[in-house]
Amino acid sequence: MVRLSNVSHAFGDETVVDGLSLSIDPGEVVAIIGPSGVGKTTVLRILALFLEPSAGTVSLDGRDVWTLDEDARLDLRRRIGMVFQEASLFDASVERNVEYGLRVRQPWSDRLREELWSVVASNGTPEAVTEALELVGLSDKLDQEARSLSGGEAQRVSFARALAYEPDYLLLDEPTSDLDPRNTDLIEDAVLEAKDRGIGVGVATHDMHQAERIADRVAVVLGNGIAEFGPAEQVFENPTDERTAKFVSGELVY
Repeated sequence: MVRLSNVSHAFGDETVVDGLSLSIDPGEVVAIIGPSGVGKTTVLRILALFLEPSAGTVSLDGRDVWTLDEDARLDLRRRIGMVFQEASLFDASVERNVEYGLRVRQPWSDRLREELWSVVASNGTPEAVTEALELVGLSDKLDQEARSLSGGEAQRVSFARALAYEPDYLLLDEPTSDLDPRNTDLIEDAVLEAKDRGIGVGVATHDMHQAERIADRVAVVLGNGIAEFGPAEQVFENPTDERTAKFVSGELVY
């Protein structure tokens, strides 16, 4: 699993995350919910090993990440994918955008690495690319220019790019923010398919209904720390923390 233990982080004099602990197991979806400004994106960046916390421990499969040398951390980081709130695509086809993720991340899987370079050398399309695009419902857009896509389609390409290199963990920052219902449904379906493939998924979201639909466990972040972390049904139906109860019912507004 990937685990944060008593993690805090500050930007200058401002503490953004304070004493936070949570974990993501393989094959489960963890939703991180809470109002704006409580540090959800910072939590994801720490989980993705992009950001070293000011205090606390980040571990992956029992290894304390920030005690390792840079090469060892890079090997661990390759096992984690992240999809940001804003899709970032370059001026090329959908296929090349997804394949680019494979090239840059240098897949940690020997099988996938060998397949990638043998197929790319022959100007073919890696199977991992076509599978990822099929998963997000874009297999018919392989040759289309990525920047001509709708916002929802672009976000699905970003999702496919992260999936293509077969991460152990996938982190999503508000993946359906401002998307229409169809694209939201397709991304949620892709999240559940990733879970079924054994990938651990962390999703930061403002949408509590989405968290109820897709999450196995839910972390409620209030006041820059975890107010409650437990099974989704318990958090939404029978929360143990008074602040959580008020937040999920809409009574607590930040």
